[in-house]
Formats: sequence, structure tokens, C-alpha cells
Amino acid sequence: MYQKMVKADPSAPTAEEHAHKGVNKWRYLQWRDTTSSTSTLGFRIEGIMMEDGSVQRDFRKIHTLTQVTEALLYFTRRQLDTLNAYHSRLLDLKDALRGSEFFRTHEVIGSSLLFVHDHNKASVWMIDFGKTTPIPDSRELQHVVPWVEGNREDGYLIGLTSILTALSQAISVAEGQQKGS
Repeated sequence: MYQKMVKADPSAPTAEEHAHKGVNKWRYLQWRDTTSSTSTLGFRIEGIMMEDGSVQRDFRKIHTLTQVTEALLYFTRRQLDTLNAYHSRLLDLKDALRGSEFFRTHEVIGSSLLFVHDHNKASVWMIDFGKTTPIPDSRELQHVVPWVEGNREDGYLIGLTSILTALSQAISVAEGQQKGS
């Protein structure tokens, strides 16, 4: 993890981390979040596989909603039906999560949203629950509070809301281009 950090930004490790030539996992994950849209939008894009099978994984430079919107337009080839299907599915997912006792009583860390579409349909699924853990006491999480060490909040709905906003913007762009052609 130290080597990855130094490769991306030699000034990122502290003097002590440089001296030990190492960082602990939490420090590395916190740093990684600051180098992506995770710290600003509550999520990051890990990769995109296009219909031709090509894979892109270098999304570390995406930090803003506008950049996410452009990535969504690229991934969907500006197809309005696909963008609308993703938006609708995520609205349904957000409603389901808000009403879920499981969601209120579990920390959802490191999960992903898998976006899949072809020429006929599109959908989104929640995946990767290996680090999802129940809250040990009887309290409930809000999922709209940013994570800080010790609060158990994961900010899941912050990221979901940001993705919905980016999709709304992408839909507006695609509608505008459709009217203009």
C-alpha cells in the first residue's frame, strides 16, 4: 500500500510513514478516498467495460459531478433509454433502502453498484457485501452522514444521491442533444 501511495503521490506519506516505508490499511484507504470522488461525492468509479470488451480503470482524476456525468454519458453512449432506466432503478433502490430494517442496522462498507446494459435493457445491482456488518448495539444508521473514524456511518445514501444527480444531468444533456439532432 505504501508503494502504491508513493507511486501516485510521493508527498502523500508522512515522514514517519516514509521512515517505516509503510502505511496501515486505514491510512491508505483514507488517503485513497481523498484522491478520488469518494471524498467529494461519496462514491468513485472503479472501472467501465464497454460493449466491445475494452476495460477502463483509470478514474482517479474524476472528482466532480460534471466529470461523473461525462463518464456516464460515455459509458451509455448517450442513450437516453439507458440513462432513464439507470435513474429509475436507482430511485427504486433508494426508496427500498430507506425502508429496509437491514439497511438501517448494518454498516455497508466496500460494496459496489454494478451497472449493466445492452441495446434492450439496463439495470443496476448492489454487490460486494463482504465487509457489511451489523451494528452491535440497538441504534440505527442514517447513511447520510459522512464516515469518520468511530461513527459507524458509511454515507451510502450520500453517494447514491450524487449518482442520481449525475444521471439527471446526463439525461438533460442527452435530451438536449436528441432535440438538437
